Amino acid sequence: MGKLGTLGARLHHGEVGYDFVKNRKLWYGISILITITAIVGLAVRGLHMGIEFQGGAVFTTPKNMSASVSQAETYAEEASGHDAIVQKLGDGSLRIQISGTDTAASDQIKEDLSKDLDVPAEKINADLVGPSWGDQIANKAWQGLGIFMVLVVIYLAIAFEWRMALAAFVALVHDITITVGIYALVGFEVTPGTVIGLLTILGYSLYDTVVVFDSLKEQTRDITKQTRWAYAEIANRSINSTLVRSINTTVVALLPVGGLLFIGGGVLGAGMLNDISLSLFVGLAAGAYSSIFIATPLVADLKEAEPQMKALKKRVLAKRAQAAAKGEPVESETGDEQYADDEADEPDDTAAAVVGPRNQPASRTRGRGRPSGKRR
Repeated sequence: MGKLGTLGARLHHGEVGYDFVKNRKLWYGISILITITAIVGLAVRGLHMGIEFQGGAVFTTPKNMSASVSQAETYAEEASGHDAIVQKLGDGSLRIQISGTDTAASDQIKEDLSKDLDVPAEKINADLVGPSWGDQIANKAWQGLGIFMVLVVIYLAIAFEWRMALAAFVALVHDITITVGIYALVGFEVTPGTVIGLLTILGYSLYDTVVVFDSLKEQTRDITKQTRWAYAEIANRSINSTLVRSINTTVVALLPVGGLLFIGGGVLGAGMLNDISLSLFVGLAAGAYSSIFIATPLVADLKEAEPQMKALKKRVLAKRAQAAAKGEPVESETGDEQYADDEADEPDDTAAAVVGPRNQPASRTRGRGRPSGKRR
C-alpha cells in the first residue's frame, strides 16, 4: 500500500502520468463498440422482465421440501408452459415464480404442482401479481431519471460550465446504456431492485466525474495568462492527479457489490441478489471508466474548439518550438521537461511542475540532488 500511496502522490504532483486525453480517440472507439454491443443485445434479446412488470403467480410450498430446485422448475414449466424461477428458502420451502399467468391458469398450475410435488393443494400458497404495480414503478423511475438528468445538467452548468454539463450527461447515458445492455446479454431478471440499482449508480458515476471536473476547473483558472500548457494537457493532469482516488473509491465500492453478485448470487445461490448487484457492479465500473476516458477528454475536445483555446495552443507550441531551437528545456505534452540539445552531458529526471490555481510551478530537484535552477 505504501507504493500505491507513493504513486498517488507522484500522480497528484505531476511527476508521472499517462496521456489519457491524447489517446481519446481510442477510448471513444472502445466506448462506441461496447455501446453498440449493448444496444444490439438489447434489441435482439430484450430484457427479461420480472413478474412485477409482467404480472403472474407466485407459489410457495410447505417447509422442508424434498424436491430440488431443478425438479420444481421443470414441473412448473411443464404445468404452465412459461419459464419459471424457483428459489429454495431458508426453511426448506420452495418459491415458484411464473410470469404471464391469470387466475384461471394459476388454479390449474397449483393442482398440477400439487401432484408433481406430492403436496396437498391446500398447503401450496398462491399469490397473483398484477402488472399495474410494476408499470407504476417503471413510470416513476423514468420520471425520477428525467428529473435527475435535468437537475444535474443545470447544476453542472452553473457550478462549472455547459461543456462539462454536456460531457457529464453523455457519460451518464453511456453508463446506463451499457448496464441495461449487459442485463439483456446476461439474461438476468429485471425487478424493482434493478431499477433501484440503476438509479443508484448515477450518483457514483457523477461523483467521479465531478471530482475530476473540480480539479480541472481549479487548474485552468486564468489559463490564457500562461503559455506553458494547452487546455488538453491540463485536463490530462487533472485526470492523473485524481486517478488513484477514483480507483480506490471504485474498488472499495465494487468489493461488497462483487461479494453479493459472485458469492451471494453465484456460489450461495441467492438469485434474488442478482437483480440489484449486477446493475450496481456494472454501473460502478462503467462510471469509473466514463469519468476518466469519456467525460474529461470530451470536455477537452469541446474547449479546444474555442478560438481562445486554439490561440493558446498555438502560443504554447510556438514557445516550445522557440525553446527547442535554443536548446532550452521544453514541456512535453505530458508536462515533463525535455531538452532538445542531444549533447546534454547529464540525464534529466526532472519531475513536471504542478499546475496550481495561480499556475505557479512547484519546486523540483534536478539530477543528483542539485538545487533547482536553469540548466547551464
